[in-house]
Amino acid sequence: MKTVLLLILSNIFMTLAWYGHLRYRGQPLLLMILISWLIALPEYAIQVPANRAGYGYYTVTQLKIIQECITLVVFTGMAYLLFGERPTWNLLISYLFLVGAVYFAFRG
Repeated sequence: MKTVLLLILSNIFMTLAWYGHLRYRGQPLLLMILISWLIALPEYAIQVPANRAGYGYYTVTQLKIIQECITLVVFTGMAYLLFGERPTWNLLISYLFLVGAVYFAFRG
């Protein structure tokens, strides 16, 4: 559980670093790159311990699958909160397919 919580937190930082600057398109690109790097630094400081804590209990591949699923959920929430983009039915169906992928990845 510690690994998953840390991955969620790191994904919040990374999503802000990757997409938050889009709300400030009038700002200089170099400034936005520097701010994004500053936001991404804590992400790495959280991501590395998350993977270290989870490795051994999870395989590297399972850690990556967890990471990608969390990324999509966090991104969907951020897209809604920051940009007002609501999830569509086809996006929700694609999430169901991801749940299937997770099931098969963790199925002994």
